[in-house]
Amino acid sequence: MRTTLTIDDDLAGLLQQRARESDKPFRELVNDALRKGLSDSLTQKGPVATVRPHDFGEARAGLDMDRLNQLVDELAVEDYLRKAAKDDSA
Repeated sequence: MRTTLTIDDDLAGLLQQRARESDKPFRELVNDALRKGLSDSLTQKGPVATVRPHDFGEARAGLDMDRLNQLVDELAVEDYLRKAAKDDSA
């Protein structure tokens, strides 16, 4: 892709000097520098979190561990209905 790029004079001077020293085209050095700069920032990772599993033991009879979200929803509905009935009686 061809594009126009404005480079600060000091950076252009360094790139031209390196192009002469390495006998590489200016364009190639600019592309290499951009790749290196972008790849460094993309490969930096944040802090590593370590998760240690905990065994909670056997599930209670009738409790499907794959449907815990449904259980939470049912408990929330029960709580809402209980509070609504309490508010109606007041």
